[in-house]
Amino acid sequence: MQRLLLLLLATLSLCQLSAQSASKFTISGYIKDATNGEALIGATVYISEIQSGGVTNEYGFFSITLPSATYTVNMSYVGYATINKSVLLDKNIRIDIELQPEASQLQEVVVQAELEQANVQNLEMSTNKLEIRTIQKIPAFLGEVDIIKSLQLLPGVSTVGEGASGFNVRGGSVGQNLILLDEAPVYNSSHLLGFFSVFNPDAVKDVKLYKGGIPSRYGGRLSSLLDVRMKEGNSKKTEITGGIGTIFSRIAVEAPIIKDKASFIVALRRSYIDILARPFVKLLQDGGALNFYDITLKANYNINPKNRVYLSGYFGRDNFKFDRGQGFSWGNATGTLRWNHIFNDRLFSNFTAVYSNYDYSLQFGRDEKDSFKWNSLISNYILKPQFTYFINSNNELNFGAEAIYYNFEPANAVGVSNGVPTDVSIPKKYNLETSLYISNSQKITPAFSIDYGLRYSLFNSFGPDSTYTYSNELPGNKRLPVRAQYRKSGEVIATYGNFEPRVSFKVQATPTSSIKGSYNRMVQYLHLISNTTASNPLDVWNPSSENIKPQLGDQYTLGWFKDIGPTRQYELSLEVYWRYNQNQVDYINNADLLINRYLEGDLIAGEGRSYGLETYFQKKTGRLTGWVSYTLGRSELKVDGINFNPNDPLRKGNWFPTRFNQTHNLKIAAFYEINKRWSFSADFIYTSGTPATFPTSRAVVQGIVVPYNANESRGNVNLPDYHRLDISFRLEGKKQKNGKDRKNSDYWVFGLYNVYARENPFSIYFSQSDKRVLAGQPITSQATQLAIIGTIVPSVSYNFKF
Repeated sequence: MQRLLLLLLATLSLCQLSAQSASKFTISGYIKDATNGEALIGATVYISEIQSGGVTNEYGFFSITLPSATYTVNMSYVGYATINKSVLLDKNIRIDIELQPEASQLQEVVVQAELEQANVQNLEMSTNKLEIRTIQKIPAFLGEVDIIKSLQLLPGVSTVGEGASGFNVRGGSVGQNLILLDEAPVYNSSHLLGFFSVFNPDAVKDVKLYKGGIPSRYGGRLSSLLDVRMKEGNSKKTEITGGIGTIFSRIAVEAPIIKDKASFIVALRRSYIDILARPFVKLLQDGGALNFYDITLKANYNINPKNRVYLSGYFGRDNFKFDRGQGFSWGNATGTLRWNHIFNDRLFSNFTAVYSNYDYSLQFGRDEKDSFKWNSLISNYILKPQFTYFINSNNELNFGAEAIYYNFEPANAVGVSNGVPTDVSIPKKYNLETSLYISNSQKITPAFSIDYGLRYSLFNSFGPDSTYTYSNELPGNKRLPVRAQYRKSGEVIATYGNFEPRVSFKVQATPTSSIKGSYNRMVQYLHLISNTTASNPLDVWNPSSENIKPQLGDQYTLGWFKDIGPTRQYELSLEVYWRYNQNQVDYINNADLLINRYLEGDLIAGEGRSYGLETYFQKKTGRLTGWVSYTLGRSELKVDGINFNPNDPLRKGNWFPTRFNQTHNLKIAAFYEINKRWSFSADFIYTSGTPATFPTSRAVVQGIVVPYNANESRGNVNLPDYHRLDISFRLEGKKQKNGKDRKNSDYWVFGLYNVYARENPFSIYFSQSDKRVLAGQPITSQATQLAIIGTIVPSVSYNFKF
């Protein structure tokens, strides 16, 4: 790691020295939205004379170095008017451009990228970007726009069913996704047990999902990265947006603090179904609650042309109470402070400090003499210096570092029985993860580009804590602690270091088609432990330790990308992927995962693999737009002690499907502009049933049926297939009133979720009949299918902007 650090320092010095060279000059600057001053992420800067160029970064900045000459610079972004500018490059030039929206293009559906040929010409692959205006058109549960649910319409992204928190990517678990909100990690992305996400669409500017080819500046999860960027706030004028829906309402206010120099945005949401139902539901009258709220805020200040600072935060909470003293709640809190500094025309930097916290609490009991209270949290403190050096029009160098300090509180729990308290708390855990990275994106020839990089991560676990040595048992059996050792404060308990190489390439086969491939090694030091059908707020995050090794994942992808049609209005892509994971954590049968000081004795590790084919076809322009995606995939685990041959004395495990395995996954999204005011949207989802574990035998003990699995198998049955159709109509408000243009705009959304009332199974459970059984007669049991939403759900919402 010391050598990599020296390499980064040397790289920074060389960047400064080479920037002083006078043989070439640099065009650099920012591209923004002319109506609100928002930076445009991924805007294209194209130099006609060299038939090449670049794109703006996450802050709207670009830099292109060229020999001295006169150039035609084209700056464009989908939905905005293109600006062409002739530039005499005889010195370094700073160009800050504001693009005007084009009304005629605002209704186009854009999913993959900004440029018409982006899916073919960009080096990126296995990446999806959803525009907010597209997300707003997708039919949604109860009419509420939702970012996470919208992502589930894309290839390779799935969920185990309604009411499931989070999402699954290419056969990975919910805990294998890194979710960032303005660079702050979000550990639970759901409200109301998975029906809504924590992201307020009124405050979100950009949503990008990496399923593969993940840049070396990111690490920490095996499956995917979801990068959500917040709006900066309108720096031109005050703007208020919001909506009134079936279950919650929202409002966002953004305005300049100093025009064109500083601005802010504040967005709030609050559900009110418990308030509306309180007069009719006794539980709510007795202090019960079922609600969520969140506030998203951000401010920025442009100090001078070379320095800009941003401060953003999120605070949200869910409350689920049975009465005043019983129930549980959970929530996220994040804060991000960033400083952009331009050292010179080619060296851009960003320094970030982040705080992130996720906590939950559970309590029950009628009074103080008989009660139970449990609080748990995971908090992070993060520092990230990041640098981008634009070497020339063919090379872009990225390098930097990251340090994450973790504070785990697995359980602060006290039970009281007959007035006698019993403390069953688990000690806190302290960890530090540091990393260094460097990568270069290089265009070797007009037809061949490559991005190669290396990341090194180091993870340390510290005291104070007690560590345990466990007994050696046959795989699959509970391991008992045989020796305990106390580690004092600051003492290193465990250390893991890993190199994480990344590489991706693109071959431009024709002007309208390309072949891309990538490989990335990912390392995950945190483990989400869950044995429920779907992830829930009480699942346990556990760091790597002496007894739990970090998970390692290697993913290979290969894809073909094609633009079709005379105006390239159609897009087609095919991608195959294969991922192999090591040290993937699972649990023994009858494991005790909650408030268990000896949890490590109930965990076992094995191998994981997922592979598949993703197809994606999109129509991007015209009155009818939309896409069709189909994924054929498989996700499996192999763990000794699970799913083994009963005759094998070593209990060697066989491959079995994960709980979120879906062989077939078909999604269709369609958008039709009926006229200037009315539009229609629909989506259809079909997926194979997910695996479940059913008993293979049963025993009867004193009249009670005891089901059991005779061969210790998992995932031995698939649930029935899932399919659903949703539709919505959108009515735009009138543009004029009394012959004059309205200053504000609004629209109504009328939706039907689950149009044909499909009772999609979330799970199937077995129960014994409660009828009296006559002597000598067999005891009957039955299977019950649980559907979270088994009927059609209508909705209406009103949205406004002024």
